[in-house]
Amino acid sequence: MKIEANSVEEYLNEVPEERKASFRKLYETVSQNLPPGFQEQLSYGMIGWSIPLETYPNGYHCTPNTPLPFVNLASQKNFIALYHMGIYANPELLNWFVAEYPKYSKRKLDMGKSCIRFKKVEDIPFELIAELCQKITPQDWITLYEREFKKK
Repeated sequence: MKIEANSVEEYLNEVPEERKASFRKLYETVSQNLPPGFQEQLSYGMIGWSIPLETYPNGYHCTPNTPLPFVNLASQKNFIALYHMGIYANPELLNWFVAEYPKYSKRKLDMGKSCIRFKKVEDIPFELIAELCQKITPQDWITLYEREFKKK
């Protein structure tokens, strides 16, 4: 299920009613806990936070001349998805998150490389997501990105 929206607020309003409150709380959790310097916008059909071109003119190597993505949030057909590129790029951060998750949720962690899936809104560990969002600054992300992904 792709939400067609022209703004972040429109996206938030189009989230299905049964997950709207939890989705908005997750959005606010991410938005309020990312360090300064990340820019919010719609990207890839989702709500996203990236490093603006003014800060990192090289942009994203997969889509030249676009901001460097970092976190995305989406309401999918069967779950809410939180994409966090830091987890994908930093094994230490991934290991920390995997170890902490059971302290915040009784559900099994459902995740891919950068995608954390929440099938039941009551199981979203907001405090853990807040802590995760605080762990990487824009400069940390640029350094990690250039080390791990950027073609030399």
